[in-house]
Amino acid sequence: MFSDFDKSAMTRALELAARGLDTTDPNPRVGCVISHGERVIGEGWHERPGEAHAEVAALRSAREDPAGSTVYVTLEPCSHFGRTPPCINALISARVRRVVFAVQDPNPLVSGKGASALQAAGIAVDSGLMETEAVELNVGFMKRMKQGRPWVRLKLAMSLDGRTALASGASQWITGEAAREDVQHWRARSSVVMIGAGTLAADDPRLDVRLPGENRRQPLRVVLDARLRTSASARLFSTGGKVLILTASDEEARPVTSANVVPLDRTLPLERTLPSPNGGNSRPALSRAEARAQLAERGARVENVPSRGNQLDLGAVLERLAAMDVNEVLLEAGAKLAGAFVRESLVDEMLLYMAPKLLGPQARPLVELPEIHSLDLARQWVVHETVQLGDDLRIRLRPRRR
Repeated sequence: MFSDFDKSAMTRALELAARGLDTTDPNPRVGCVISHGERVIGEGWHERPGEAHAEVAALRSAREDPAGSTVYVTLEPCSHFGRTPPCINALISARVRRVVFAVQDPNPLVSGKGASALQAAGIAVDSGLMETEAVELNVGFMKRMKQGRPWVRLKLAMSLDGRTALASGASQWITGEAAREDVQHWRARSSVVMIGAGTLAADDPRLDVRLPGENRRQPLRVVLDARLRTSASARLFSTGGKVLILTASDEEARPVTSANVVPLDRTLPLERTLPSPNGGNSRPALSRAEARAQLAERGARVENVPSRGNQLDLGAVLERLAAMDVNEVLLEAGAKLAGAFVRESLVDEMLLYMAPKLLGPQARPLVELPEIHSLDLARQWVVHETVQLGDDLRIRLRPRRR
């Protein structure tokens, strides 16, 4: 059905689409190639939201009249008005002869409608060429449109014996510089970098993308904090970019104490208990309204999500993020939160960085999971990719679905 040239052109379209890996969010990454016979006359890719889609960019770059040409695009051409007009209108106006796309757009506003409109205009349409590769490029967009939840990528760094930190909590650095730089690239492509309140208090991470380039898009930083104990002095407020704190409702959460939320004084440790003006051990507990006000002053948005017991409903968290057009979540969690996501089968992919070190049995574990008494009950993963990064190894794994 597809010729060698068809495959070559679609391969090139996928390469072009990948150029938007860090920039198109929340839109999908899409590339396009236009040819007359086996002669390429135009190329393009979607670079940023609000800018030309791949098909329009390729038509604009065409060195010859595209009438009678074949268009290769990695995603079904859109048929609705968003920030830009429908791509099918541009293709029909250009009088192209044939459109080949890799995968049907799962967006219900488009799905199947783009292909039907092209066919109604007399344009030949073929689909399914290199579909697996096109889906892989947009796993988050595909999942959000089909399931109403983003793709969750859990990032963990461990020693050979599966430990993430010394018993004291010291963990900088288990992995080397190459592995840490690699994490920056995964952050750059993500819609959200997410942590729990415990990791924020223990490590005080910035969670920003620190790669070369001006005007680099920064992912939304999300903190899961049922008790609203995020410190207003945390470093993630000092680097710019947006911060969202998801917490339990006021009725479900315990009171916030002054040990949880600290005034804006970087000379104080994040978790230090402040002296009371009356000479006691600590100040009176802050209300959640006061805690919210401190965080809002630092530019954070605080939202309530449903909770179960003393923990946030993680499924509700993901559904809320999907409603915000979040495609990919990079979860940089400690053992407890990582274990909760794994237990609830909410992890789509694991990025496991393994350093050639041994930390011993007293060091902290990778994830906290309940004890099992049979190997048949073990959670199983499939190795998707392995990459050597300096002395370390990055292993990408995906759950083996039962």
